[in-house]
Formats: sequence, structure tokens, C-alpha cells
Amino acid sequence: MPQLKNKLINRFGFRHNRGGPHLARTMMLEELKLLFSFVDDPGAGKSDFLQSIVKDNCLGKRSDRTRKLTARHLAGLYILDPDITLFRNLRYFWERDTEGQPLLAMICAIARDSILKSSVPFMQNFIKGQRVTREALEEFINNLETDRFSPATLKSTAQNINSSWTQSGHLHGRVKKIRSQPKATPGAVSYALLLGYLSGVRGESLYKTEYAKLLDCPMEQSIELSIEASGKGWIVLKRLGSVIEVLFPNLLSDKEMEWVHEQS
Repeated sequence: MPQLKNKLINRFGFRHNRGGPHLARTMMLEELKLLFSFVDDPGAGKSDFLQSIVKDNCLGKRSDRTRKLTARHLAGLYILDPDITLFRNLRYFWERDTEGQPLLAMICAIARDSILKSSVPFMQNFIKGQRVTREALEEFINNLETDRFSPATLKSTAQNINSSWTQSGHLHGRVKKIRSQPKATPGAVSYALLLGYLSGVRGESLYKTEYAKLLDCPMEQSIELSIEASGKGWIVLKRLGSVIEVLFPNLLSDKEMEWVHEQS
């Protein structure tokens, strides 16, 4: 049953591979910002993004090999294809909610990278102000699947993951990492709700999914931010007492809605 569900939602851009780009890189937030600034055409396709990285060297990489690896990792994390639901809507909110960009990138990366996703429970065990060490994360990853990774791979993967959580705002500090609170915004909340919706969740439960928890804010605050997003016309939120309905008529095509209904 889980395999069938994964197959259905993978059409939206979710990925459930055993590995992930964080074995080699961070979530590459600055590179993504540069890429989106360089490719500002709303009609740009995947080939345009890849050409900008590899041929135009918009990210300023030194060698052809590095450019190709960067393109591969960015596509692994973010798809870079507007025909795919997760990427198209990442770009939609990215252009409308600058403050939310770090969380938007993290939410998408979590949906695409199982290695990064596996670290979510670890990060959520810490409260604001607590120190988060690389060694503790290494131990956590190793305990998930003992001896899967060599000590060197464990160390570099933990460094990459901690760097990504820093980029998203869940940690701060260059060497000494301290748990902090990211900036939840209307766009980030909307994107988290959308990913929950695509996963088959409905109603109030959308505010309790693994993606909503990445916002790191109380549920009532998330609801207020989604009301703000609804006022902007990004999503549709209907609330009657304790009953909540969230819809995404401007974000999903007819075909994508057919896929949504197949999950019911």
C-alpha cells in the first residue's frame, strides 16, 4: 500500500529514493537564488535552467564538471521542470514571498531527499537555544541504519544536513550550531499545505503534516498566515468554527486534480 501511494504522489514530484543529494551537497539555497535571478522568464523550461548552469555558468563554477554536478544536484533537490507540480509551485511562491524562500527551499528539498528527510525528527527534538552538534546527528543517522555509511561519509553528510538546516533558519551559527526558529510566511505555509494536500491529507490535518511541522510555529499562527495567503488569492481557505477546508484552484491543473482524486 505505501508503495502504491508513493507511486501516485511521485507524479507530483515527490521522490522516495534511498539516497539523496545531501550525501554530497547542502540544499544549495544561494545557488538556487542565483539561478532563479538569472532565469527570470516565467516560461522557462528545464533545458533553460540546465543550460544556464552548464553553458552560461550563471553560478560561477570553475569547471565544466562542477557545473554539471551542480546542475544534477539542483535538479535532484528541486526538479527545475515547470511541468512538475512541486517545482512549478515552488517558483510560484518564490516570486511572491521573498521572506519565505529559505523555508520554501527546505520544504521542497525534504520532499525530494530521503537523507535530509530522515533528519527531521532529530531536529524537532531540540528546542530554541539548544546546541546541535554534528556528532549527535552522525549518531542519529547511524542508528537509523547501522553501518550503512563509513565514518567519513557520516561526517560529511551530517555537515551537509546541518548546513541546510542553518540555511533554512532552523539553526544559526557558523561553527557552534544553535537551534533557532525559522521565519514562517504566508507563502511557506501555503506550500507546506499544498504538499500535504498532494499527499492525500485534508482539512485541519493539513496543519499537522511533516511539511507543516517544518514551519516551526503554532498551528493557530499557521492558520492566520494561510488566511493571509487566501486574501492574496494564492489559496482558498474556508473556515467555519473548527472546520477548515483548504483548496488550491490556482495552483493545480485539471490533470493534477484528476491525480488528486485518484488517491481518494
